[in-house]
Amino acid sequence: MPKIKKLLVANRGEIALRIMRSAQEMGIKTVAVYSEADRLSPHVKYADEAICLGPPPSNQSYLLGEKIIKFCKDLGVDAIHPGYGFLSENASFARKVKEAGIIFIGPSPEAIEVMGSKLAAKQAVSKYDIPMVPGMEKAITDIAFAKSKAAEIGYPILIKASAGGGGKGMRIVESEGEFEEQMQRAVSEAESAFGDGAVFIEKFITSPRHIEIQVLGDQQGNIVYLFERECSIQRRHQKVIEEAPSAVVTPELRKAMGEAAVGVAKACDYHGAGTVEFIVDEKLNFYFLEMNTRLQVEHPVTEMITGKDLVKEQIKIAEGQSLTFAQEDLRIQGHSVEVRVYAEDPKNNFLPDIGKLSTYVRPQGPGIRVDDGFEEGMDIPIYYDPMIAKLITYAETRQEAIDRTVRAIDEYQITGIQTTLGFCKFALQHEAFTSGQFDTKFVERYFEPAVLEEKLSAGEEELFAALAVEFFQKSKKEAVQNTMAQSPVKSSAWKNRLK
Repeated sequence: MPKIKKLLVANRGEIALRIMRSAQEMGIKTVAVYSEADRLSPHVKYADEAICLGPPPSNQSYLLGEKIIKFCKDLGVDAIHPGYGFLSENASFARKVKEAGIIFIGPSPEAIEVMGSKLAAKQAVSKYDIPMVPGMEKAITDIAFAKSKAAEIGYPILIKASAGGGGKGMRIVESEGEFEEQMQRAVSEAESAFGDGAVFIEKFITSPRHIEIQVLGDQQGNIVYLFERECSIQRRHQKVIEEAPSAVVTPELRKAMGEAAVGVAKACDYHGAGTVEFIVDEKLNFYFLEMNTRLQVEHPVTEMITGKDLVKEQIKIAEGQSLTFAQEDLRIQGHSVEVRVYAEDPKNNFLPDIGKLSTYVRPQGPGIRVDDGFEEGMDIPIYYDPMIAKLITYAETRQEAIDRTVRAIDEYQITGIQTTLGFCKFALQHEAFTSGQFDTKFVERYFEPAVLEEKLSAGEEELFAALAVEFFQKSKKEAVQNTMAQSPVKSSAWKNRLK
């Protein structure tokens, strides 16, 4: 397969920039696409060429696959990198790219299709002896049968959208009495979010950790795992803090999970970068959850501990090159933490908070990496995911990485909007996190908006009290002087008698 000379990044923001930087280091020209809302975005300025797709809404811009393919033909583009989100896991788009004679930097359309359905994925990996959460292997059609199956599995159970992700179409059912209502809600939400109301049920693991394994596979059948990422600090079933490696994964567990992840990849003849997600219970039993057939938001922490540029590896694999390293060549070096900087208000149930980045100053120093797609003065658009940046740190030990992240959060200056930085600092310093004894219920168990209220130390309180007194006395003196200066009486007999 020929070398890629020109790459179109079918995405926006920080991931578009991140891909372009690696491409530039490989001597590959880049093409940016953008909506009218992103006209002044850094990724547009960075690319060698840029094309406007249309108005701000995604369905009128970033989701227009055929329009993107047409631009590729017009501009002589060799390959498309979809990033994550938008068209990255769209099997139909991947197929059309391939049919147009353009390289799709990702797995085959068939692999995307299989792993895009949680039920199909479960069936595909069943022959590889991979631990699975007890549950149904087919979409629910008969409510009465499903209810009897739920009773057999044992409550609590989880209703999940087969085509879903990001917590949509997902309902926890604590008892039989609420089964039908939660079932209807899950089906309705799945239809709304994915156009597919198929749902299935499985046992709900009450205190789960969310741990995922990064895999890389070339087109010659070689597959390796690049260890794990801990992704259990979440809100609304979506990640906010990730780290690599996990504080609780032993070498034996790491090997078992890694080999299981390779088995999942083999089940769909996977090539490219992918992530196999597992849930892990309090006894460190792990169960296959799903496979994401794309680059993950949190991929930088894996890059930091392995020294591998995952985007460059994706490009080389798409060109037909074989992996240049084997499993035994990979080592974990140090520790990395990533916090997602969302334009959200943690004090208001993490609701998005759009506005202008009045101040935007990134932290700096050793072991600090910021992947972002905004600059000071830019507006945060309402049309897309509210993530502003990813703050990634690296250090020799986990505690040093945590301390470095806290320092970087303190240095990060953002005004004009609310962000998740305060919450992330709280979480990183919480005993449950520092001890490694936490799960996906961290927010539910430990977080209250009140913890983000600024508290002054005794010394700071004394200082501010002294300053307040000084300010009051100075203001009072200035007020008297102003009154005297503005008085129409130039002199007085009383004052003259004092002379």
